[in-house]
Amino acid sequence: MLLVDDSHDINEAMEMLLTAEGHRVRIATDGRAGLRALEERFPDLIFLDVEMPELDGPGMACRMLIENSGREKIPIVFVSGVEGLHKIARRIGTPYMLGKPCDPDKLLLVLARALEERIAPRPPK
Repeated sequence: MLLVDDSHDINEAMEMLLTAEGHRVRIATDGRAGLRALEERFPDLIFLDVEMPELDGPGMACRMLIENSGREKIPIVFVSGVEGLHKIARRIGTPYMLGKPCDPDKLLLVLARALEERIAPRPPK
């Protein structure tokens, strides 16, 4: 798993939950750091915040999609408290999203669904 969020508290809470469930977790604090983390190793899934400094979540997702290097096949779960999250997720083409603050049970349900379905982002044309 790759967590890309600029909130230390959210990263820490999600990392604790995910590692307790047996997942390996890496953390990046903005979209640029997230893209660098992808150069090291592709994760099974990315939890991606929308609003971050340097490069926001939708910007990171767009770069993943246009590089056509395999990154475009990684499922993305947008995690944000931003209004209109469903519109942002639809624009990027991911069916997976969670509002902040995240309910741990709901997070685990979305995670299980995303890992089972493995739907990569597909922006509408």
